[in-house]
Amino acid sequence: MRTLAPVDLSLIKPALDTYADTPGSLITILQETQEIYGYLPMDVMEHIAERTGTPIATIVGVATFYAQFRLEPVGKYLIMLCQGTACHVNGSELISAAISDELGIENGQTTADGLFSLEHVACLGCCSLSPVMMINGRTYGRLTPDKARKILRGLAAEENEGGEAK
Repeated sequence: MRTLAPVDLSLIKPALDTYADTPGSLITILQETQEIYGYLPMDVMEHIAERTGTPIATIVGVATFYAQFRLEPVGKYLIMLCQGTACHVNGSELISAAISDELGIENGQTTADGLFSLEHVACLGCCSLSPVMMINGRTYGRLTPDKARKILRGLAAEENEGGEAK
């Protein structure tokens, strides 16, 4: 796991000021927190516990129960690889194997340099493009293992050149 810098707790002050005293608002607080930080840092969850009077065990329980929440930061490029029926039938397992081989990570992991994270998702709604992956909101369809590798290498090369990937 990467060493993470301390987080600025003041960033969640508006959300806590709005929802801390509202019963049943924990999920909303966690959603807004993740929107700010990209994941749910433990020290932030402890701060939420203090402000809301909710036991930390309850907060961690909610955060680990719902798949939408992340307890670890994701890479700069979040690869969402579709595992829906059309993608599965058309070779998403081969695409997953190529991505894992290329980046040295498995589903749910992030590369050591923090550049790429891989998440298998149930469906991206792009069945006509299967197999498909989405990287930071951009859709890549009709993938082959070689095409997936080329896309990843292109993003990595742009990073090494100091440019922003398109």
